[in-house]
Amino acid sequence: MSTSTPPRPRSATTSAPARSRSALPLAGVRAVAFALMAAVAGTALLDAPAPTAAPPPTTAAPAPGAPAPTASGSTVSAASTPVHFTGKAFDTCEAPSVETMRAWRGSPYGAVGIYFGGRGRGCPGQRELNPGWVSSVQAMGWRLLPVFVGSQAPCVEAPAKKPFAIGSDPWGQGTREAGDAVRAARALGLGTSSPLYLDIEAYRRGDAQCAATTLSFVRAWNREVRRLGYLPGFYSSADTGVRDIEAQRRAGTADLPAVMWFARWLGKPALATEPTLAPAAWTPHARIHQYAGNVTESYGGHRLVIDRNAVDAPVARLTTARAGSSSAEPASATSAFAAPPSAAPTPSVHSAVSRAPARP
Repeated sequence: MSTSTPPRPRSATTSAPARSRSALPLAGVRAVAFALMAAVAGTALLDAPAPTAAPPPTTAAPAPGAPAPTASGSTVSAASTPVHFTGKAFDTCEAPSVETMRAWRGSPYGAVGIYFGGRGRGCPGQRELNPGWVSSVQAMGWRLLPVFVGSQAPCVEAPAKKPFAIGSDPWGQGTREAGDAVRAARALGLGTSSPLYLDIEAYRRGDAQCAATTLSFVRAWNREVRRLGYLPGFYSSADTGVRDIEAQRRAGTADLPAVMWFARWLGKPALATEPTLAPAAWTPHARIHQYAGNVTESYGGHRLVIDRNAVDAPVARLTTARAGSSSAEPASATSAFAAPPSAAPTPSVHSAVSRAPARP
């Protein structure tokens, strides 16, 4: 994703509910049968490096784009289901001023990527980004794509990202950073069922150990984000991270992202025709295509260096704190821009194809 610094490509886990061991003999036979089926199915999955603390048992992975489960494993209520946006978005390394965001309402963009957390951000300061900024730009009509740039693949290509390589405990590290992401999202007023997009920059292709370590980190991050009531999204280069995650989807691996944000810079959107993704994968309303990067645009006298994106995916839901309470409820303005379930992407978003990525 775009940056004015070197380029970039935006609690414990819960285990599956325990089954009763005091059931009738028939239940015992069924339990054995299920165990045998699981053992056979497990051979289809790629082996990840064994984390220091083994991952907890996996439950069935939600279909890409499905509502995020709550901590109890159930689906979030209708009142907090994801809000979708279809149209164009931009992202830039540091959140622009409210004045700039107001001027850019005259642009073709309706959503903006914000780098809200993570130790690997190209612009960690984010002087403008706070709850007031979030509520102000949302009130203008902008929709938000929250991006978390945490630890990166051990074989990440961008030199500026190498100091943030995933360590020897990828599962534990992914879980901890997911907690960091949710806390940062809550601090900005981003409510449950909001997507949080994990940014994994392009890394060396063909390095199986590096890819496996990265996968373990990503799966743990996804699982914990889901457990805490948010929707895990994933950003990466179409030819590295996205390709590897698609291979895992085909293999039936659990704990994969619910939303796919792929970078391929060919200049034009190709949201539905990315060659590394199966046509039905991450549909409906679960794809973002970053189709151009590090381009300069100006609206209302305010110039920014941005990446361009075509979006048919979830955006953030804001919360408003109740007086005297720590609970939150959806801000009424957020659902107004939700696309109807059957709405097709706008023609302007789905024209042709796009080039190659870089990011904060």
